[in-house]
Parts: sequence; C-alpha cells; structure tokens
Amino acid sequence: MTDHIHFARLAEVARPLPPLPTAVVAPESADALMGALLGRDHTLIDPIFVGSAAKINAAATELGADITGIEIIDIADHASAAARAVALVHEGRAGALMKGHLHTDDLLRAILKREGGLRTDRRLSHVFAMDVPGHDRLLFITDGAINIAPDLACKVSIAQNALDLAVALGVAEPKLAVLSAVEAPNPAIPSSVEAAEIAAMAERGEITGGSVQGPLAMDLAISAHAAAVKGVDGPVAGQADIVLVPGLEAGNILFKALTYLAGAKAAGVVLGAAVPVILTSRSDDEHARLASCAVAVLAAAHSA
Repeated sequence: MTDHIHFARLAEVARPLPPLPTAVVAPESADALMGALLGRDHTLIDPIFVGSAAKINAAATELGADITGIEIIDIADHASAAARAVALVHEGRAGALMKGHLHTDDLLRAILKREGGLRTDRRLSHVFAMDVPGHDRLLFITDGAINIAPDLACKVSIAQNALDLAVALGVAEPKLAVLSAVEAPNPAIPSSVEAAEIAAMAERGEITGGSVQGPLAMDLAISAHAAAVKGVDGPVAGQADIVLVPGLEAGNILFKALTYLAGAKAAGVVLGAAVPVILTSRSDDEHARLASCAVAVLAAAHSA
C-alpha cells in the first residue's frame, strides 16, 4: 500500500492539540459512524452524536464499536438534527460539524439559515486536500463539491478560503493557480478572463495570504518542467499548492481522476461558515477519514 506521507504529517501536527468538540449529524450507518470514531480514537475530535439513537446504536453494533460515554442527542428527523447541531455551535459546545448519513443539502440548509445559522461574510466552499503519491506537497482542489457554477465574486471567496486553509495547515506562502484551458485571457473561454481578473485582484491586495496567478492550464500549474518548456513563468507557475477550478464539474473530475488513476487520498472540508464542516465519503479509507478530522482541527485552531 502506498504511504501517504502528507496525511501522516497532518495527523502528527494536529495530534498535540486538544480534541475538537464536534457535532456529528446523523452518524446512523456504519460508514458514517466509523469516521467519527476514528477521529475520537486518535484524539483529534470529541464527538457529540445528533441523530436517531436507535440507528446510531445499531450502527455501533454492526461495527462492534463501543460508544459508551459519547453523548447522543436523540433526534430522528435529519433537518431537525442538523439544526440542533448548529445550535451546539452557538452554545459553545461544538467547534466543528461533521456530516453523517444525511443529505448534504439538509446540513447546508441549517448552516445557511439567516437566523440561527453559521453564516459569515464568506461564501461556503469546499476544499479537497489531496495526498498524491509522488507529489512533493499536498494539493488543494477547490471547489469540487458545493458551488456548481461560481461567478467571479464567489470565486474570490473560494480563493480566500483555500489560501487561509493552506496557511492553517502549515503552508507558509501558499501558491494558488486559477485554472482554465489556456494561459492567457481569451474571451471565448470565460474562465480564462475571470482567472485574470482574480489574479489582478490579488495583486491589488483584495485577496491575501499567498500568491495567485491565472489563467493557468493544469500542467503549467503543477509542473515546473511544463512551465519551463512553454516559457510560462510567474509566482505560481509549476509550483501551485492550490488549484481553483472553473466549476464543480471540473473539480469533481479532477479529484476523482487523481483518486482512481493516481492512488491519491482526499480529505474534505467545507469552509466559510463559523466553524469547519467535515465531509467524508463512504469510499474513504482510514487515512482519508483521519486526515479530514486533522484538517478541521488545524483550521479551527488557526481561526481561534
């Protein structure tokens, strides 16, 4: 099995920090419960389960897991469970949320409520922190899960969320590539025009915390050789830590291509709310589930 050294480093950095109190919404299947218990067992999170007590206990029985001592708030309805988890944040009892066996929309709806939700002045966005075998650093992909067709203002928020996360995870001067299919603005390719505008905004100090360059094609973003051969230079070319994709479809395809063709592992987190939101997939293995918890712990510690 391929070692995922970047995820191992994240876990080591996060482990000395106090466990992050985390409201886990509807951990009512074995897969959903497993991620929370792994985080607990590695002292990354201190979970509170919010959902159907009967289903949570049945999932624990299926896993052969001992959940004695974990608080369970018995709410069968998923929308109500998500609302109660959000309330735990307002009460100071939770510093993160974790998605269990419920629709993402039910969780996001509770987070985005104007009254009693967890809105901030940022747009919500998702980041995949990818540990790609053979790559010399974590690769952050944003946004491949929340914003379907982000406009310019949304992409600015997506960029800022990702830069802040990279800093929280120990990247001193993160480099963000705004992706398109070309390396110069072309009116026929709207993403390339927006990429140039985002880079210009960063130059004016409207996006902070790292270097931003765009438009860049994927090869020019991550391969120093490709950038040199094609004569493309700049603060990010060939050495991107973060790739900002044109839309959800591109991000989803890129994430899955790296996962299934290159053996990469992905940690997932939603940013832009008052607290980080941990998203894990049923297909995630132990490395990815633990890394998602570690990412949330480090993000929360950085914003505290």
